[in-house]
Amino acid sequence: MKINGLRYLALFAAVSFGAVAALAQVAGGSNLNLPTNPQFLGNEDPTVRKATAIVNGAVITATDVDQRMALYLMGTQVRQISDEERQLLRQQILRSLVDEALQIQAATQAEIKIEMKDVDNYYTQYARNVGRDPKGFGAFLRQNGSSEKSVKQQIHGELAWRRLQGRRIEPFVNVADDEVKAVLDRLNSSKGTREYKVAEIFVSATPETINEVRTGALRVAEQIRNGASFAAAAREVSEASTAAQGGDLGWLQPARLPDQLAAVLPTLPIGQVSDPIQVQGGFSILLVQDSRQVLMPDARDAMLSLKQLTLTFPAGATEKDATAKVEEFVKATESMGGCGGAEEAARKLGAEVVTNDQNRVRDLPPALQEMLLGMSIGQSTKPFGSLQEGVRVLVLCGRDDPPPPGVPSFDQIYAQIEEQRVAMRAQRYLRDLRRDAVVEYR
Repeated sequence: MKINGLRYLALFAAVSFGAVAALAQVAGGSNLNLPTNPQFLGNEDPTVRKATAIVNGAVITATDVDQRMALYLMGTQVRQISDEERQLLRQQILRSLVDEALQIQAATQAEIKIEMKDVDNYYTQYARNVGRDPKGFGAFLRQNGSSEKSVKQQIHGELAWRRLQGRRIEPFVNVADDEVKAVLDRLNSSKGTREYKVAEIFVSATPETINEVRTGALRVAEQIRNGASFAAAAREVSEASTAAQGGDLGWLQPARLPDQLAAVLPTLPIGQVSDPIQVQGGFSILLVQDSRQVLMPDARDAMLSLKQLTLTFPAGATEKDATAKVEEFVKATESMGGCGGAEEAARKLGAEVVTNDQNRVRDLPPALQEMLLGMSIGQSTKPFGSLQEGVRVLVLCGRDDPPPPGVPSFDQIYAQIEEQRVAMRAQRYLRDLRRDAVVEYR
């Protein structure tokens, strides 16, 4: 069971899901009794890159990898990557396809059937989410090197894994009432402390691959800083259980994270991505999406009533012409007398007026948030825009401040603890599937 919008519970997660996965992967490594200078036998070099894999008899072809990689590059909006980056990305995507095959096989063995109509429904929604007509989405995917089949296979894997968790894991997860009460007590005692909404990409590494993985993770972080989607990157390359949710960890306090992550989190501005941070078992990349104080009202949750005046320029307008028009626009908006005079000012200027009474401050661009929170009713922002897009101002017509936030209910906290435990057990289950799988690389 999943309840969205829980505001405070994740403060008390002991570690991030990615770090949990990392700890699980390195546990037990000390009892292998490895020689300090191993002598290798045979001619096969396991570090040589293989293009395809056979997972318990299921074939993953080079075409499958190419199409999934194209889907990743589309989602991250990365246009060009070097040959070295491409090779590292191929290996990461091949590993995710192996996991996907194992998840589908486990679901099939449990007699879980995914209906094609369910896959088609999610496919339609996926197309709409990326701003595409579902009917023409297949052609768009093919033009960009991917395919409808690749997207639907990924959807099939996510549905199968989710339903398998519901049958094999969720019924055996228990949460005691005392645990929920302890969370409620800690919430109240933490009132006023700072928390962060965080997303994470976790990639595992061994002592032999640590340099290679660090290099690949650095490239992922740089691609995100250059405009690539963090959520798309997390879905394709992250090995944490939160990958399907775009790496979303929810709201966290630094003290509840591993020391390496806790030290970095408060230093990241909102919207910024960290360099790869070495943790046990691999590397984590963090994105700070927001911050707030626990159980304290936040002015950015205020609802604003705004009028937007937009002045566009005719085709062929010079910068000199536009500058003169903008000066006239600024004078008119400063003297129009607030929202009541907006329509008349727009009529004289030839501008367009749009009214919206449901603008949450938090959802606006950061620069506009700061400006609007300092304004009084009837004032307008500084003009913003460009010669190509036109120039705009926002006029503040009203503001409704948020009520003090309440403590989440007992049932909400119970559901969130349950969800976290299901995710951790799912990660352990996937690790067991990997260990028992017969995988051939060719």
